[in-house]
Amino acid sequence: MSVVTYEKPLPHIGLADWFSKQWELQQTNDARRSDAFNLRHEARQLRNETGIKTEWDTYHNNVRLGDRVTELDRWKELLEACLQRIDKEVRLLKDEKLETEQEIDSLNVPIEVISECISMRDNRLGAELTYDEGDTELKKELCVMENVKKILVERCQAVWEKLNKLNEVRFKLNLDINDKHEAIEIDKDQLTLDKNCANISFKTDPLRIVKNSLPYESWLEHSRYVKLLADDELADTQRMREGLFVVKERAKNDMLAQRDRVDFVLRKRIYQTQKARNEVEWQQLKMREEMKKVEKEIRTLEGALEAKTDALKLAETRLENRSYRPGFELARDEAEQGLKDEVVQLRQTKKDLQDKINCAKTTYNALEDQQVIIDREVGNKNQSLMTDIRCLDLRVRLRQGKYSGPESDTDRNIQLTQMEKEIPST
Repeated sequence: MSVVTYEKPLPHIGLADWFSKQWELQQTNDARRSDAFNLRHEARQLRNETGIKTEWDTYHNNVRLGDRVTELDRWKELLEACLQRIDKEVRLLKDEKLETEQEIDSLNVPIEVISECISMRDNRLGAELTYDEGDTELKKELCVMENVKKILVERCQAVWEKLNKLNEVRFKLNLDINDKHEAIEIDKDQLTLDKNCANISFKTDPLRIVKNSLPYESWLEHSRYVKLLADDELADTQRMREGLFVVKERAKNDMLAQRDRVDFVLRKRIYQTQKARNEVEWQQLKMREEMKKVEKEIRTLEGALEAKTDALKLAETRLENRSYRPGFELARDEAEQGLKDEVVQLRQTKKDLQDKINCAKTTYNALEDQQVIIDREVGNKNQSLMTDIRCLDLRVRLRQGKYSGPESDTDRNIQLTQMEKEIPST
């Protein structure tokens, strides 16, 4: 060989291996480009999704903050309205307490007058010194006035306690209203913040549960409790003021109404007794008529029972006589079956009639026993009626002297119903 060639002292590959390495490199490049493309696509999708989610989360939280501000503002308005009503009730209750105290002072004069009347009537001598109805009514009137005074004093004490409760509720309302006002301001400030503000920063453990924080349900229950507490106290205060007014009006009317009340009760009792007596007498009459009807019905049933007895005898006799038919004539024909059915039916009828007679007699005995009770009741009501009438006649003495009332029952009814202003003057 005239030319000397040199080769690297490295292993050489064949042409097939060279093509194989080219194909492997191409496949590797395609795979890397595909991975890069997928990565860019996934990254773009992640950026879009996270951006949209962040925007919507911010929007929803802004809406939640706005709703929370609206809710707090609504509760604050409700509590402020309750606070205004409580302030008004406190003023009214103080005025009512002052009027009640004045009414208590004014009760001292009629109590002294009644006591003087009792002492004056106690100066009577001889047989006139008796515990008559005048003394009873005066002492009752004195007791009524003392009881009214005691009730008014107790009501004043209750009003004082109620004022303390109202002040306590008012303090709670003020505290809750101030807290809600501050919370509204804080939430409104949060609504003004966005991601471009300069006063935002990372915080240490922002996901922690803040100390003394409460669940939303507890907050809502507390707000409802404060509202309900205020409403209950307002309703109780209104009832208390109305009760004070009723007691004061009753104190003004009890002295004048005492005598008429007793007369009215006696007349009412007489009317009720008469009505009950008339009702019992009517029941007595109807009971006697019913007893006569039941007695007549018993006789009718007994007659019917006797008629059914004869009919049963006839049917049984026919059956017995037909049993003596000779030979093949002794057949269970339709006539025999009819007679047997008649016997069964008549026996059942007799049993039903006898049961009904026994029931009628039991009813008659019960009516007779009830008649005895009604007769005794009529006698008792007549005796009670005459007793009430005598009591009412005895009370005529109360209409003499300073106890004299209206001249006629018409004037008295006009005075009781307070119709003076409705009747035109003549």
